[in-house]
Amino acid sequence: MAGRIAMLSVHTSPLAALGGKETGGMNVYVRELSRQLCKRGWQVDCFTRLQDPSQPRIELRIPGCRVIHIPAGPAEHIDRRKLFPFLPEFVQGVRDFAASEGVSYDLLHSHYWLSGWVARELQREWQVPVVHMFHTLGRMKDLVADKPSDREASNRAEVEQEIMDFADRIVAATPLDRQQMLDLYQVDEAKIVVIPCGVDLELFRPIDPQVARRELGLPDGQRLLLFVGRLDPVKGLNVLLEAMCELTRRMKPCRAQDLCLAVIGGDKESHLEALMNDLECLQDIRHRLGLEDLVVFVGSRSQEVLPYYYSAAEICVMPSLYESFGMVALEAMACGTPVIASRVGGLTFTVRDGETGFLVPEKDPKALAEKLYLVLTNDCLRRRLGHRAVEVARGYDWSIVADDIEALYAELGVYRT
Repeated sequence: MAGRIAMLSVHTSPLAALGGKETGGMNVYVRELSRQLCKRGWQVDCFTRLQDPSQPRIELRIPGCRVIHIPAGPAEHIDRRKLFPFLPEFVQGVRDFAASEGVSYDLLHSHYWLSGWVARELQREWQVPVVHMFHTLGRMKDLVADKPSDREASNRAEVEQEIMDFADRIVAATPLDRQQMLDLYQVDEAKIVVIPCGVDLELFRPIDPQVARRELGLPDGQRLLLFVGRLDPVKGLNVLLEAMCELTRRMKPCRAQDLCLAVIGGDKESHLEALMNDLECLQDIRHRLGLEDLVVFVGSRSQEVLPYYYSAAEICVMPSLYESFGMVALEAMACGTPVIASRVGGLTFTVRDGETGFLVPEKDPKALAEKLYLVLTNDCLRRRLGHRAVEVARGYDWSIVADDIEALYAELGVYRT
């Protein structure tokens, strides 16, 4: 009998489109790891909270893996910071599902602090090992929060400490992620294993830019810059918008007319116009240069469409204030697109400064604009960065990540058969 894993992703479904409510790199991670494990013969059930009453109880869109929607609170989107009171209901729903199916699990693999709390409750009854990945740390996010409304749930750090105490193994995406755990929490360092995130090299691959542009219906001559991610303050989009203003001032008007920043992420309730209206420089640039399409909000897009955007773009920009890894950077690199990113967190490992892109100080729109200008005005440099980016990305294939995860399971006495 194959080893059976309960994969816990409470607040966000691995099937959700990137850039929507509460969706991002973690969704990709859970989906792709589950896919890889199932390919190898593991039986994986992924439990996530029901957010739409029309969703089926079980979905099979990840080959070999069941995604099970558990009712917990109203069947609608709820801010992740307000989900904690519904976790006991989620725990009971997982118990009931396992009982109704007559299945037992050999290991719990939880993602994010909410799922870690659920894993502890289930472990008390099932007595199986727990592997946990935080993806982000509450204390790190609070350190970069600009205002009280950006801060995390008041009990998040306390629960994260409890997870540090009981989990059998904790997966860190980078050595810096591991060090931040050691600095900000009390944790046995022997528990923490560094395993980087991966990228699907069959999906994310270089596409001829002209082919990609035709597929997306982009106008000839337009020079595309790309931002992919949640419209969350921690992603630093406001810094990028200010950098776009600085960039257009540096460029000749005729060249500035060709610029376009495509923002992939968000939805109708993300108050995009409010964000735009807060930046007087954008309105000034639009009025002075007539750049009505300087910034275009595209909304959420599926993983299957993203390679076309990455390949059509001349640069992918990640102005984040905090990233534990930065999977968007890895996807862009796999498509041969240079990345300009903040010198923070996991981005300092994912993006190789001067080799696959550039790192700049966070919250510094002028420094960001300077690197954007450098890459946009030097075709040889841009091609060199893109070529090297593809080479580096090859070392992050999901099969390599799955090898390391299987080895971690084996340390805990859990095997495929």
